Amino acid sequence: MRTSFVFSEVVTGLRRNVTMTIAMILTTAISLFLFGVGLLIVLMVGRMQDDYLSQLEVSVLLTSEVSANDKDCTQQPCAGLRSALETTSGVESVVYENREKGYERFKKIFEAQPELVKLARPEAIPSTFRVKLEDPERADVIVQAFTGKAGVKSVNDQGQVLSRLSDFLTGVRDGVLALAVLQAFAALLLISNTIQLSAYTRRTEVNIMRLVGATRWYTQLPFLIEAVVAGIIGAVGAVGLLAVFKLFLLDRVLGDLFRANIFSPLNLLDVLLLSPVLLGVSVLISALTGYVTLRLYVRL
Repeated sequence: MRTSFVFSEVVTGLRRNVTMTIAMILTTAISLFLFGVGLLIVLMVGRMQDDYLSQLEVSVLLTSEVSANDKDCTQQPCAGLRSALETTSGVESVVYENREKGYERFKKIFEAQPELVKLARPEAIPSTFRVKLEDPERADVIVQAFTGKAGVKSVNDQGQVLSRLSDFLTGVRDGVLALAVLQAFAALLLISNTIQLSAYTRRTEVNIMRLVGATRWYTQLPFLIEAVVAGIIGAVGAVGLLAVFKLFLLDRVLGDLFRANIFSPLNLLDVLLLSPVLLGVSVLISALTGYVTLRLYVRL
């Protein structure tokens, strides 16, 4: 088999159907880009869950009266609540945080948003018991036992907040992946149509090759390589789009949340680590689509 001839046929095919080739590359790039965005969201959710799972707490917020009059938690009902929390089964530790300490924590968390910090006042932040559990999934025990007790304003389970946030991001991921599937379907149709058109425009020379003894595999290989080359170019474009998306959209929209350590930041290395996956998926889909098209719809 003459390698130079095969690759010259590939170049000829890509140039002859340049508009459809460009459309195929763009559609492939967009579908892989959306798929990559879905993978980045999966990565971000996984890191967020790993970071927060060991740090989840139940916050028992005290009323304004208790917060204002019992700074050191030495009086009732604050002292009684602390004792009850410490003796509750499954509680690992209980930390009391008065208004001043709560305000300092607030400033540290939102240091990337100075306008918000300026608006806040220590008087607006309640004293809080931060309860760490041996099993974070048993937070409902504390919620049920201390909600409505004297001196308690509310009981917040951070696990519920994390769960709602994870559910939201999972929904976004599912929506993006659904769009990626639609785009991938369009890319498959374009690959198939491009191969059929390329084969039709070169039917005469292919028939001559068959008459002089060329095998079917030899005549089909250039068309298969065309599809794979277009897929590789599309995958490279998708990686570039992901890098642009990360630098100019994700970092700007979620930058404050990254700096506040609410989300674990993503970096360009994460995008590069995804590039082999996108490249492999693109090559596999392009090769399979090309092969099936040649076997079912094109007789060479």
